[in-house]
Amino acid sequence: MAVQVRQVEAALRSVYVESGLLDLSDLEDKPEEERTPRELSRALAAQAVRIVTGWSPRDAAASVIDGDADQGIDAIAVIEGTNPHIFLVQAKWSKNGNAKSERSAVMELLAGLRLIDDEDFTPFNFRGRPLAELAKTVMSQGPVAVTQVIVLMRAEPVTAGFLAAIEGGEDEFNRHGSVLGNRIILCAEVWTSVREDMVPRPVDLEAELFPWFPITVPYESYQGVVQADQVADWVVHGSGLFNLNIRNPLGRTPINNEMIETLIGEPANFWYFNNGVTILCESVERVQQSMRSPQSRPLRLTLKNASVVNGAQTVRSVAEALETDEDAASAQVGVRIIVTGKAVEFAKQATQATNRQNRVESRDFIALDPVQAAILEEMRAELGLDYSVRRGELEPEPDTGCSVVEAACALACAHPDSQYAARMSTTLDVLWERGAQGIYDILFRPQPGVYLLWNAVQILRQVRRTLHDLRPRYEGRGAALADHGVYLLTHLVFQQLDTEAIDEPDPRLEWAAQACSQVGSLVETLLPTVAAVIDALYSDRSQIRSVCADVDRCRELTEKVLTGAGAEDSTVRAKYRRVPPTKRKRRPNAVSVIIDRGLLDEGAALTLVTPLAAEIEATRDWLAADPRRARGTWVSHRSRPILWSADGQQYSPSGLIMKIWEQAGWEKHPVAVQGTARWTVESGETLTDLAWRDLLDQ
Repeated sequence: MAVQVRQVEAALRSVYVESGLLDLSDLEDKPEEERTPRELSRALAAQAVRIVTGWSPRDAAASVIDGDADQGIDAIAVIEGTNPHIFLVQAKWSKNGNAKSERSAVMELLAGLRLIDDEDFTPFNFRGRPLAELAKTVMSQGPVAVTQVIVLMRAEPVTAGFLAAIEGGEDEFNRHGSVLGNRIILCAEVWTSVREDMVPRPVDLEAELFPWFPITVPYESYQGVVQADQVADWVVHGSGLFNLNIRNPLGRTPINNEMIETLIGEPANFWYFNNGVTILCESVERVQQSMRSPQSRPLRLTLKNASVVNGAQTVRSVAEALETDEDAASAQVGVRIIVTGKAVEFAKQATQATNRQNRVESRDFIALDPVQAAILEEMRAELGLDYSVRRGELEPEPDTGCSVVEAACALACAHPDSQYAARMSTTLDVLWERGAQGIYDILFRPQPGVYLLWNAVQILRQVRRTLHDLRPRYEGRGAALADHGVYLLTHLVFQQLDTEAIDEPDPRLEWAAQACSQVGSLVETLLPTVAAVIDALYSDRSQIRSVCADVDRCRELTEKVLTGAGAEDSTVRAKYRRVPPTKRKRRPNAVSVIIDRGLLDEGAALTLVTPLAAEIEATRDWLAADPRRARGTWVSHRSRPILWSADGQQYSPSGLIMKIWEQAGWEKHPVAVQGTARWTVESGETLTDLAWRDLLDQ
């Protein structure tokens, strides 16, 4: 019950209160303890209107009249037209989920209905008067159904006396025909409605195929050709178009650039050079233009609840090509449509099979795991945060959410067994391995709570920030540990924090704030201490990177550190401190390290980070105007390794940052920048972090 109330409150605040849809001007001077429940009560009334009418949040909010002189009615929803209906809503909010079902509330609502029936509108407030008049106008057109909607934030059924009061009012108004009814909405129904509001809407696509041919068994299917301009029109549905796909369009990549060049330069050849698009849909409506020889004419299809499961890159490339050159509309695209009905398992199998012909990573297939869908819903409902699962999705800004990659890294570090921090030290691919020896099921079975997940992510991020700040103070083995020991050190931080309440409901995120405040001092102590323990156990000639990736050694040194065997002191700290060199040694180029060691796959997604307050202020609006401006993909090119999603051109990391600053109009930007420190990979590491983590110890 507490979970439902908490999630309903978060949704009501987001949809109605913080968005400004409700008129709350009369509550501005009220103390918080009075204002907050009244705001939520109005939002609850609006949500009840949505439940019974299907209206948009804006229209539902406009029906709310709660306030002084509301005459016992919190909202009046009037449906006109051929099937008129009047809904009179009264809402009772309770932060504890125990709203009272009082007879007096029913009596107040009935009193308000009597005023409307008697055409006595003067007692209503300025919001209620016009709606009361409209309600009476509709009611006067003939027998019109009127429903008392009473929404209560409570789990228990209403009392017998409450029901008796409702029935007594109905007896009064139904003497000359049954017009007055009731609907009681309790917490569970409200919770279900706000969760449903968060689910992406089904996508319906229009497609005209010619030539085409059908396959009728075992699943109704169609294969044929559509014009490129039709495909481009599909993109208006956004990411919902790819709901069943294991990954989103990856943005501009060299392969996608080739597709765009073909579409613009050789549109007639595109069908020959491209594998086409596969679409699954729940049902299909077909219009044949000839009864005797249907395949001699185009076939028009309406695909219900459709999803592109293969060919997301093709769809996005077609749309971008048409934005550049209208002649690309003449290109033809191969399309295969499979009507799966309710066969969910078959849909999953088809999604996996159609993606095996192209390079797909193990991580991509977790997008089909129901656990990830459940986490996404919980993150939205509980915390109002985004959670990206599919590769190619735009990474959430740090304060708005996280990716499944970052979440998995954090959960692995938080696990009591250090082996998971060690195993992912070399490659994050191990996170997606399934089975007895796999890590994925350990982290996500059973489903982790969203507070555990988000709090763990905050700790990992704080460790990264602390190490970034400490790194210049250390050289040699201390510096190597800062580069290669991120996950091991994060694991040790978790072991030293009080994590008893890490998974407790905490909408204000007080645990994370308190824990993060301790991370800096913990890491500052752990860094030299762990280096000393490594030297003591494995000699000062051991390779730091190898130790951090060795399961047995990580377990051994973790035990030593946590039992105090390697207690840090000023002598140890000084040993690993940076000594100012007589001659500054130039760092290897991060791009070269990444390419030489194969640390990033071609086409890997990159996301821009803006660490400076002045930079954030100067570029925020410009970046928000086009999300592609903050995205790029990795290209194995030593001088221009970032392919910018905004224009499809390749740039050096620093050159692209300078271009972004200039286009954003930041006149007082710095004259130089370390570009590799401003582009992050899916794990949350910057290109600089990635390169230095993998460098051999010196």
